[in-house]
Amino acid sequence: MNEKLYIVIPAYNEEENIENVAREWHEIVEQISKESELVVVDDGSKDHTYQILYDLQKELPQLHPLKKANEGHGATLLYAYQYALEQGADYIFQTDSDGQTLPEEFGEFWKRRKKYDALIGYRNNREDGFSRIVVTKTLKLVLKIIFGLNVTDANTPYRLMSRRILKKYIHKVPEKFNLSNVMLTVLFLENKEKVKFIPITFRQRQGGVNSIHLPKIIKIGWQALKDLRR
Repeated sequence: MNEKLYIVIPAYNEEENIENVAREWHEIVEQISKESELVVVDDGSKDHTYQILYDLQKELPQLHPLKKANEGHGATLLYAYQYALEQGADYIFQTDSDGQTLPEEFGEFWKRRKKYDALIGYRNNREDGFSRIVVTKTLKLVLKIIFGLNVTDANTPYRLMSRRILKKYIHKVPEKFNLSNVMLTVLFLENKEKVKFIPITFRQRQGGVNSIHLPKIIKIGWQALKDLRR
């Protein structure tokens, strides 16, 4: 029986990147099995992101675009994960829609899928700016203080998870939680699941404008700190 891989990608106002990203990752699901899907969830974009995805379906048969009201990155991730579970995915892989990650590094994750419940990339030699590096290091310190965990990179948008582990913990993440991936990482590690961190390349955004600026990062971070403590 062929394994079903669902690659899920949240997207918001990514009309400059989304076609290239969809084409690159569609090649991966094609290689795995005919039952696998690339699911891109448009989080209420105000540009042509969804229309581009809709049109691409004619060329990319395993692309499945979804559209929902804007709720933010964390809520969109939970929506995408739940959808993949409902569709019977055996493995769920998540990345982002800005082209900063490389599909060619996915093979290293896939070949180790039987040994680990979750394989999480950590951003080695990041090229996305000093402020993002500071955010990651601050988050690492916060998780150490609150949970006593030394987490290599808790929020990386490059993670392969088995159906079992995601189904076991997804309901423990608060609805619309801003940092869903962070909470899932914490839950995996706190409960001593088999997790492996693998270094990945993390490039600059490939096009468009980043919707997350420093004041927004501070606001999200402050709310996340309160949520994590709770």
